[in-house]
Amino acid sequence: MFENEPLIPKHGGYRKLKSFQIAQLVYDVTVRFCNRYIDKRSRTHDQMVQAARSGVQNIAEGSKASGTSKKTELKLTNVARASLEELRLDYEDFLRHRGLRLWNAKDPRGKGLIGRRCTTADGVAGWVREQHGQPGPTGLSGPKQKPPATSSSKSTRSSPFSASTYPEIAANAALVLITVACSLLDRQLASLAATFEREGGFTERLYRVRKNARGTTG
Repeated sequence: MFENEPLIPKHGGYRKLKSFQIAQLVYDVTVRFCNRYIDKRSRTHDQMVQAARSGVQNIAEGSKASGTSKKTELKLTNVARASLEELRLDYEDFLRHRGLRLWNAKDPRGKGLIGRRCTTADGVAGWVREQHGQPGPTGLSGPKQKPPATSSSKSTRSSPFSASTYPEIAANAALVLITVACSLLDRQLASLAATFEREGGFTERLYRVRKNARGTTG
């Protein structure tokens, strides 16, 4: 199984990782979102951008370090996952503090965005514009229904009978992408852990390579 095993295997191909690609998209979307909806002088603006950036950078750094340290790769990939979880909470806070709806996991708009397979922030922004102004939580055109009577007509909360606002759609779109990235990272971490348990890290590889080398020359 380990015959002709190189001391330092191929590594650093993070740009081909789907987790990196989606995390990078989340970063680009977050920069645009924060510049539009969050005060640039606020701490929240910096925190959200840095959390998104951390998700991208730690996936890349972990991949580059994997040649000589699987432990470091595991650690940094987990840091990326934690950073995106922090970012998720920031987006949820944004919605809650403004009385905007957080879409549930079964909302068809989330599946629609995933199915669109956007690769750029411009692509996501285009999808957001398509959803804006469409009645109902499904985002489908059709006969409008009268909203139920409420005690106040000044509430900014989006109801199932009202068109969603740009901030609501944009924040939920980011959350959908974060969920995808986190799911990919969870699977990546599980795979890395299984490989580490089965093959060990650099120290074990060094031992095997030296042992094989002595056997070849002996």
